[in-house]
Amino acid sequence: MTIRLADAAATEDFGRRLAAHIRPGDVVTLTGTLGAGKTSLARGLLAALGLPGEAPSPSFAIVQPYAPPETRIPILHVDLYRLDGPDQLDELGLEDALWDSALIVEWPDRAGEGAWPQALALTLEMDPAGGRVLTASVPLGWEARWPI
Repeated sequence: MTIRLADAAATEDFGRRLAAHIRPGDVVTLTGTLGAGKTSLARGLLAALGLPGEAPSPSFAIVQPYAPPETRIPILHVDLYRLDGPDQLDELGLEDALWDSALIVEWPDRAGEGAWPQALALTLEMDPAGGRVLTASVPLGWEARWPI
């Protein structure tokens, strides 16, 4: 499924709508080039879950955790851009976090192929006409919640 997002505000708005459907145990992967809107989408989602203020990009922290009362459910916002390889993924403890948290993962390709087969995989691309194009690969666990 493909959705056109007119601008950064529309990208954040999509994240807000997504927040109404996310629950602990979910993984949402965000793929796209630098500046494609991955962090904007995540910020919209986190704002809709109650995060006051603007969420920082987790580029340097790699994993930015949020938990109640700051957000409605526990969320780990993950940016794997700085990972040297999939072998470093185990050190982050993300699989254990899925027991009670949802993961929003930017740059999931750094985790290696097949890292999260159950993920709602979202790809953001720059639209030459302006805005972004979001393509969604919807797994079985999300079919009842999709489209957003």
